[in-house]
Amino acid sequence: MATALISHKACLGHVTPPGHPERVARLETVLAALELMDLVRVDAPFAAEDDVLRAHPKSYLDHLAGSVPENGLVALDPDTFLSPQSLEAGWRAAGAVVKGVDMVMGGEVANAFCAVRPPGHHAEQATAMGFCLLGSVAIASKHALDHHGANRVAVIDFDVHHGNGTQALLEDDPRILFCSTHQVPLFPGTGEAADDGPHGTVLNLPLRRGCSSGDFRAIVSNHVVPRVEAFSPDLILVSAGFDAHQNDPLAETDLDTEDFRWITGVICDLAEKLCGGRVVSSLEGGYDLDALAASVRAHVEVLEERGR
Repeated sequence: MATALISHKACLGHVTPPGHPERVARLETVLAALELMDLVRVDAPFAAEDDVLRAHPKSYLDHLAGSVPENGLVALDPDTFLSPQSLEAGWRAAGAVVKGVDMVMGGEVANAFCAVRPPGHHAEQATAMGFCLLGSVAIASKHALDHHGANRVAVIDFDVHHGNGTQALLEDDPRILFCSTHQVPLFPGTGEAADDGPHGTVLNLPLRRGCSSGDFRAIVSNHVVPRVEAFSPDLILVSAGFDAHQNDPLAETDLDTEDFRWITGVICDLAEKLCGGRVVSSLEGGYDLDALAASVRAHVEVLEERGR
C-alpha cells in the first residue's frame, strides 16, 4: 500500500490580489516540500456535479459560474476572490478529495493527501467566504456514504479557524461526526463549545489565544480521541490547516511543526484501530510559507510511514 498525493496545476491558476494570504505561493511551497517523497501522484479530476449538489444548491453553482471574470478579479466578499481559473481550481479541489475517498475506500492506496487550493471549510451551502468556494471535505464525506457504503464518517478539522462551512453542510446528517479545534475569538466567530449540532454529532473545541502544545495535545487526547472512538467511523477525513503554527500571521496559537506531526499520528492511530487505516486529508489554511512547508512535510511523512 502507499500514500496518494492528489493535486492539479489548475489550483495554481487561482489568483488572488497582491498581498492576499491565500496565494499561489502556498501551493507551490507545499508541492516543493513534497517533491522528493515516494508518493502515488494523481491529477485531481473535476468533481462530479451530483457530488457537489449534495452540499450546494444549483443556484449557488450557477452564481459562481456567472461571476467568473474573463480577466482580472471579482470579489465575492472582502476576502474571497475569483480569477478566470478559480472555478476550475475549486471544482478540482473538491474532485481531489472525492478521488482520495475513491482510492482509499477502493483499496488502491492506504491514505491520501490532497494538495489543493482554494481551501473549502468556510464555504456554506450558498455562500463563498473565508477564501473558500466549495466545501470539498463535506462533499467527499457525503460521497463516501452514498457511493462506498460507509455507515459513518468522521471529519477532524485542526485548522486554526472554525470550519463553519463544513459544520453547516454536515450537521444535519447523523452519520457524520465533525470535530474542530480552533482559536476563539477569531474569524469566522463561530464554533462555541455549546454548539453540538442538531444530532449531537458536532464537537467544537475552542482554543484560547496562545494555546500551548501541551494544552492542544491534552484537548485532542481527552476529547477528540474518545469521541471518534465512540463514533467508530468507516473513514476519517481531515481538514488539514496549518495556521495554528506559532509563526502564522493570521492567528495567535502557539503550536509548532511537531504538533502537526503528533496529531497526524493520533489520527492514523484512530484510523488503524477503527477503519483499516483509511484517512483522506485535504489542505486548508497555513499562511507562513516556511511553517507551512515544514508542517505539511511532517503531516505527509506520517501518512506515508503509516501507509507502507
